[in-house]
Amino acid sequence: MKIIVPMAGRGSRLRPHSLTVPKPLIPVAGQPIVHRLVKDIAKVLKQPIEEVAFVLGDPAWFGDDVVESLEALAQSLGAKASIYRQDLPLGTGHAIMCAKESLSGPAVIAYADTLIRAEFDLDPTADSVIWTKEVENPEAYGVVKLNDKQEIVELVEKPQTFVSNQAVIGIYYFKDVAILKDKLQEVLDENVTNGGEYQINDGIKRMMADGKIFKTGTVDEWMDCGNKAITVETNGKMLQFLKADGDEQMVASSVKLENAEIIEPCFIGENVIITDSIIGPNVSIGNDCIVDNSIIKNSLIQNHTSIKNANLDEAMIGNHVKYNGNFTSVSIGDYAVLE
Repeated sequence: MKIIVPMAGRGSRLRPHSLTVPKPLIPVAGQPIVHRLVKDIAKVLKQPIEEVAFVLGDPAWFGDDVVESLEALAQSLGAKASIYRQDLPLGTGHAIMCAKESLSGPAVIAYADTLIRAEFDLDPTADSVIWTKEVENPEAYGVVKLNDKQEIVELVEKPQTFVSNQAVIGIYYFKDVAILKDKLQEVLDENVTNGGEYQINDGIKRMMADGKIFKTGTVDEWMDCGNKAITVETNGKMLQFLKADGDEQMVASSVKLENAEIIEPCFIGENVIITDSIIGPNVSIGNDCIVDNSIIKNSLIQNHTSIKNANLDEAMIGNHVKYNGNFTSVSIGDYAVLE
């Protein structure tokens, strides 16, 4: 089994956090989004992963440190890492075809700005499985249309009349991904675009037209990381899942507490110093941070950051930040938000 991960976008909706760190590498509950996604997919698949192929953008943005982290991620699954580049943002179909040398055999394609919790077996009768989540407002999503055999016969974008409540979440399984590759090559050759971009859906529709059987794989939780508010919410949900699972150490042994309380669930990284503070619930704090005289809940703080005299709720704070709630002088860069 292979996992193909297009992740070339910089993530403009998550600025300023994605100005210096590619969105898929922003940590949620202590691990980069893409790391959690790939590990959770591998867990659902319940079979060996032979290769993880990553499609990255400009090397100036996705540099050697990013490549090294992704290679280590693949190795942790016992898999080969393949790195491809998408030089121009020409759509999902184009991004997938940038990895065409890896497009053979059974594979999962997953976009790296979402997290899941799921437990299901892949349907052996299906040529492809499109992972979906039941939603209350399907008119806001791309959804699948099913026939009486519960096979997917159409993909409908933001339907104005009810089609189904199964929203497409951006994760796909193909029994032989080479078939998708051939259809996407046709899309590229014929210059079939939507909004000026080549889309995976145009390749999928051609597979359906050829009679390929598509089924749904329904996830229990679908957690987006598209903007600040939803990423903070996702961080809280993931912390709760991790606490229930009991598989990960949530608070590093190197954390130093002095007159401080941690209200679970929280993730606290290495070499964090917390004094005269209450942390939690639903807080992630990265490595080498200092927190003093603060109350922090429902928040996500990255690495090497100092927080003092703060009362924070639903906050997202990046790397190498100095925040003093009693500030009288400020230095704030582009895209910063104080509310």
